[in-house]
Amino acid sequence: MFARRTLAALLLAGAVVVGPRAYAAETTPAPAAPPAPAATADVPAPPSPAAVKAADQLLTAMGVKENVAKTVPTMMTEFEQNIARTRPEIRDSLRDTLVTIKPGFDDSAKQTYEKAEALLALAMPEKELEDVATFFTSPTGKNFLAIQPIFLQRLQDMLDPWRQGLSTEIVEKAREEMKKKGIDF
Repeated sequence: MFARRTLAALLLAGAVVVGPRAYAAETTPAPAAPPAPAATADVPAPPSPAAVKAADQLLTAMGVKENVAKTVPTMMTEFEQNIARTRPEIRDSLRDTLVTIKPGFDDSAKQTYEKAEALLALAMPEKELEDVATFFTSPTGKNFLAIQPIFLQRLQDMLDPWRQGLSTEIVEKAREEMKKKGIDF
């Protein structure tokens, strides 16, 4: 689950970041001469519908779509619970307010997910994206996604002590070799 959440966060963070070209275009004066044709080559073409479909399949298989869909209700529930702890008398009114404003936030979640789809659809060639989506929606791919969080946790549990020991060994070995050169640290 950690790996899925991390990937989802990375995908979503990348989907909403405004690139430096967009910012520069808004804040710098127009050039004296028309831009060279190569300048327009920096703007990627929109992804094809097939690439977006494959991105959707992959993001759905990875749990990103579900995580995005759950974000608004989860945050609203947490907000309601936090406020109700200190202001229990406004709970019902707050709940009604949250129901009223939720559709706008649901639209925001939908737009964010569509940005994530486009971001992924532009990150890989269409054929490769389709191949990856096909793999992750296959029984083997689904199994891999299911075991991935457990594997990554076990891997981390294995790597942490090794890294700690390695750190100590590097310091000890470096001190030993530097001492041979007459340098203590």
